[in-house]
Amino acid sequence: MKVLVTVKRVIDPYVKVRVKSDGSGVETANIKMTMNPFCEIGVEQAVRMKEAGTVTEIVAVSIGVTQCQETLRTAMAMGADRGILVESAEEVQPLAVAKVLKAIVDKEQPKLVIMGKQAIDDDSNQAGQMLAALLNWPQATFVSSIAVNGDAADVTREIDGGLEKLAIKLPAVMTTDLRLNEPRYVTLPNIMKAKKKPLEMLKPDALGVDITPRLKTLKVQEPPKRGAGVKVADVAELVAKLKNEAKVV
Repeated sequence: MKVLVTVKRVIDPYVKVRVKSDGSGVETANIKMTMNPFCEIGVEQAVRMKEAGTVTEIVAVSIGVTQCQETLRTAMAMGADRGILVESAEEVQPLAVAKVLKAIVDKEQPKLVIMGKQAIDDDSNQAGQMLAALLNWPQATFVSSIAVNGDAADVTREIDGGLEKLAIKLPAVMTTDLRLNEPRYVTLPNIMKAKKKPLEMLKPDALGVDITPRLKTLKVQEPPKRGAGVKVADVAELVAKLKNEAKVV
């Protein structure tokens, strides 16, 4: 079974994000970048399925700037067999991502697509659902466990009320939640091996996809700084402040 896994290059989650002085976006120049944590979980899941004998080939796909090759090499160092980069210097919004991935799925014919449930930069949580709709495939989002049985899979989803168990037919699209697994550390020997694995470079035009943004960011600004706390003498004063100043009661 062939599995396609998507990976996105994002600002490292441990880096403090700074807004550009003109408010057009966030600073990415000279900032440490890494693989989106939810995508990393997706790669780990595909590798574990391959180690278990369920999966025969893992194809990692990324969409973005030339530097996304580094993210794909990380995925290959984790265990992906080859990579595909759809190169674009402009912003690629969720619908465009889904259309590009559909074109790649039509070309590669995987039996399963594993995606992170969301990227930590835009938090859209849309691309996986849109891809499933475009492909007319079953989908399982926010997955915390996967068990493939032939042409079907038993999955557990994280929902507001607890856990939901589903049985879906393959091919399908799945998006990963945090509790699915803990990604492995990439070893130096595997990093060296990843440099020799094939990496295909494509352009959106070659796939027949228009990635022109449909949405425009008007302004990006930091949240207001939190004010200092105050001490109150008693409960009556607290209630008064909540009622008259904060106006929450």
